[in-house]
Amino acid sequence: MHRLKVAAAQMAPVLGRITENVEVHLRYIGEARRQDADVIVFPELSLTSYDLMQTAPAVARRLDSDEVEAIAKASEGITAVFGMVELGFAAQLHNSSVAVRDGNLLFVHRKLNLPNYGRLAESKLFGAGRYIDTFDLRDPWHASILTSSDAWNPGLVHLVAVKRATILLIPINSASGTVDHDLFSNPDGWRLVGRFYSYIYGLPTLVVNRVGTEGEFAFWGESKIVGPHGEVLAQAGLEEESIAAELDFDEVVRARAGLPTVRDSNLDLIHRETVRLWNSIGQLRFGNH
Repeated sequence: MHRLKVAAAQMAPVLGRITENVEVHLRYIGEARRQDADVIVFPELSLTSYDLMQTAPAVARRLDSDEVEAIAKASEGITAVFGMVELGFAAQLHNSSVAVRDGNLLFVHRKLNLPNYGRLAESKLFGAGRYIDTFDLRDPWHASILTSSDAWNPGLVHLVAVKRATILLIPINSASGTVDHDLFSNPDGWRLVGRFYSYIYGLPTLVVNRVGTEGEFAFWGESKIVGPHGEVLAQAGLEEESIAAELDFDEVVRARAGLPTVRDSNLDLIHRETVRLWNSIGQLRFGNH
């Protein structure tokens, strides 16, 4: 029970073609189940693709939609994590990552950090999520999801680590050149991010990207599964494919005993200083009134 087999489905979703994309999900889920995988993770917005612009409302679906139900029913004996435009509370749209298993909805993560820089403009389409949490995969494994740019906020990763996550799932839609080429490389950045968090927190991490082109976006793939010591256990190339690896919980325990970042997180200090900072910002804005 301490071993967990995980898979990453590096696909090329077709923009706005939800029915076709659902069929691709079902195929990958079936393959993963035949390989005895416990978990399969798809890229960000895997049901709709990324460059939605004004079409986002048309492809939004509720969590009880037929498409979500089809993937949930297909996920017998395996947890599937996929991305969608969620039609949520008060008719708001969210960039959501959804976990299902055995016909049931397990967990929803609504993207928190919506990029609005470079060629990215998600905050014009989606409402930001308000919560961050973990969910049970299979004891002793507890997962958390951070969608793409969420993982560029180290504070959020620290939160999921101290909220008992023992595996981190990062669905992304990363294209080359979305940010200034001279200042930043998306491929180099993601190569660093997955390994860094795994190493620092003893936290196995899946970074699941997509491939293909879409308008001015060229997606570079290289999805990876990283172990608790920062070691790359499996990595995809530049085309559609599925990768898998087996994780050992005993290695998570070993990694966290050797580098006790979670144990030494000092939540009292973080809480006290956060409140003090918040109060000082309030004084700067409003004076002492």
